[in-house]
Amino acid sequence: MRHAMEMFRKALPTLRKPSSEDGAAIWELIRACKPLDENSMYCNLIQCDHFRDTCIVAELNGEIVGWVSGYILPDDPETLFVWQVAVSEKARGTGLGTLMLRGLLSRENCRDVARLQTTITRDNAASWALFRKFSDLNDGELSSTPYFSKSLHFNDLHDTEYMVTIAMKERMKKAA
Repeated sequence: MRHAMEMFRKALPTLRKPSSEDGAAIWELIRACKPLDENSMYCNLIQCDHFRDTCIVAELNGEIVGWVSGYILPDDPETLFVWQVAVSEKARGTGLGTLMLRGLLSRENCRDVARLQTTITRDNAASWALFRKFSDLNDGELSSTPYFSKSLHFNDLHDTEYMVTIAMKERMKKAA
């Protein structure tokens, strides 16, 4: 007879760096995660290959259920820009987005990162909730300002993207 706790134990996702072989599955995941902007499959392949050190995949039972793409700003090695966060419907509400962001920041190549940035449209409630929660859990200070405007940058075809910056106080102390 199995122990009672085993009956309630859920599988935990494995976090890892992506490989180019993950590109197509990541592209499919992003397509299923509305309202995320879809990039070309080639773009996702390049992210998995060239930016693998600042991207992360969450895998559960052999299936990719989470993805964060990002990069360290070329002119600011203390800032990690998060391009996209995608979490499969199967894994939503589990804290996977926060877990992946923390996993990225724990990597050696992110040791000097003291700020996290991303852009979010006003109506993307899930992204706002994720980044507010991440900020709270990491003693961060969250600020936002319009960055790419609907009229100036998107020809009125896309809502304004707000630059969200999370200054992580503990990491900033270490960087000073």
